[in-house]
Amino acid sequence: MPWVQRLAHNRLHYAWVVVGVAFLVLLVAAGVRSGPGVFIVPVENEFHWSRSTISFAIAVNLLLYGLLGPFAAALMDRIGVRSVTLIAIGTMALGVGLTPIMTASWQLVLLWGVVIGCGSGLAALVLGAVIAARWFAHRRGLVMGILTSSVAAGQLIFLPLLAGIVAHSGWRSAVLVIFLVLAALFPVVALLMREQPGELGLMPFGAQPGDERPRAIAVENPFKVALLALGDGLVSRDFWLLSISFFVCGASTNGLVGTHFIPFCMENGLTEVAAAGMLASMGIFNFIGTTGSGWLTDRFDSRYLLFWYYALRGLSLLLLPYVFDLSFVAITVFEVFFGLDWIATVPPTVRLAGNAFGLQRAGMMFGWITAMHQVGSAAIAWGAGLMHDAFGTYTSSFLISGMLCFLASAVVLLVGRRPTERRPATVAVAGA
Repeated sequence: MPWVQRLAHNRLHYAWVVVGVAFLVLLVAAGVRSGPGVFIVPVENEFHWSRSTISFAIAVNLLLYGLLGPFAAALMDRIGVRSVTLIAIGTMALGVGLTPIMTASWQLVLLWGVVIGCGSGLAALVLGAVIAARWFAHRRGLVMGILTSSVAAGQLIFLPLLAGIVAHSGWRSAVLVIFLVLAALFPVVALLMREQPGELGLMPFGAQPGDERPRAIAVENPFKVALLALGDGLVSRDFWLLSISFFVCGASTNGLVGTHFIPFCMENGLTEVAAAGMLASMGIFNFIGTTGSGWLTDRFDSRYLLFWYYALRGLSLLLLPYVFDLSFVAITVFEVFFGLDWIATVPPTVRLAGNAFGLQRAGMMFGWITAMHQVGSAAIAWGAGLMHDAFGTYTSSFLISGMLCFLASAVVLLVGRRPTERRPATVAVAGA
């Protein structure tokens, strides 16, 4: 399109336009994923389904969101970023649009678990990793920080909005709003998203002449490519270390706080709108923390950044079951600590994955590491629901997650380090 060509050759590098579009996609996808936290209690009250049943649907969603990430990266290489993103938006819209007419719990699992889980999986953070690798020669850490912070922005925008709509008009009206937002996003992606700088006669942002090599077009089956990448990862020590840490990351954020924080607050006397406001306020600090983490990742050792991120998160989770018994200051401290830390782990994890597997494969390998993130999310989302049904509280779930964070803070220090190999002593040979 001529107007896109004109836009591409303005003073602003078109890479930032692509980042803006990706930011919107990830923001809306985060809004879709934040919906279940607001809907748990209203759906439970209307259909009389157990907390563990509803949590299971959310767990399926989180699991598929992670498992599809690597295949999404391979599909992006095969059919293009724009096509995959449009498929993701359409799939999420289908699941959301059919939700108001559900009448059975298996339909909740199918729509919010399987259909929306698949759609959000195609629009996962791997999209950000692919764009950062393709469009930027410098500032990749900052770009990943910006794109990762879209999750915080989505949480900040959608949670209070959806909670307010649920309170005044019911959860079905809130679902309709999500559907309309997805429909509005579709043409934006179709018109503005581009695959790589070469399409517009540009070089990646910050690249110098001779730096960029033409990208090979993927011709292999994307599922085969993704599985081969997994095979390489399974024999890599760094892959397992990063996967373990990201398992804990997912368990402590999306799985526990993202899913169960609002019901937890309501059990402590807050209204749903007030609880959603608290979770959204974490999004403000999340936005700051994640963007700042991208800036720090360009300047400091990612292992030490991750060590502090996980350690501080563990402290905040150990505090959480008792904040309502302490003071307003304690609640505020938790919001700030956890908000700053929520997804600050992503930019340094992407950097370490790129260091371990190369920039060309960074998106796909990060996709598999993200899959472990979502396995952790799914496990604790369902597990916390089961423990709540059994014990009537979330205390044990918060304490277990806090201890897991301390484990992750130790694990990340080992990434990129190899035990010193013992070499045979050199023997001098006469006449050599």
